[in-house]
Amino acid sequence: MLFRIIGGVLLLSLAACAQGPLGSNAKPRPGQTSPAVTPAATAPVTVSIAPPKNAQTVDQFDTTSTAEKKAAAAAPPVPAEKRLGTTIASLGDPSDPGFWAETGLVDAVVQGRLEYPASGKSVQVELRPSGGPAGAGTRVSLPAMRVLEAPLTELPELIVFGG
Repeated sequence: MLFRIIGGVLLLSLAACAQGPLGSNAKPRPGQTSPAVTPAATAPVTVSIAPPKNAQTVDQFDTTSTAEKKAAAAAPPVPAEKRLGTTIASLGDPSDPGFWAETGLVDAVVQGRLEYPASGKSVQVELRPSGGPAGAGTRVSLPAMRVLEAPLTELPELIVFGG
């Protein structure tokens, strides 16, 4: 059973990689616009520890501490936060540590927040531009998905906020 779960997580990770260019260096396509957002004053402090090369389970891939998860789940201190839109999320690269989301809703790296209405949970993340259009979906880090209590093998709908 564990191998089926791991296999599903890895399969979704590979599928998410096929959706478009990765990384924060991706440039928007000509004519593509994104809402203007400014960086938040503070963000959850995370120590980005890469998972071990032989990681096989969700717990082995998620290298964030309980304190880091609590900080990321705390209410955002930014009063100027605005809703950027809703997105269909998939699990991002599980070997990329920390709290982040690659989305077409931003065109620069900024601090933001994701909310999962089904669980009522939210998490502070680094919003990274995906290089795709705003409606192309969002890849979310494993620790962020776990704080949101979002299913790792499904495509949950999230609300994205930027500061």
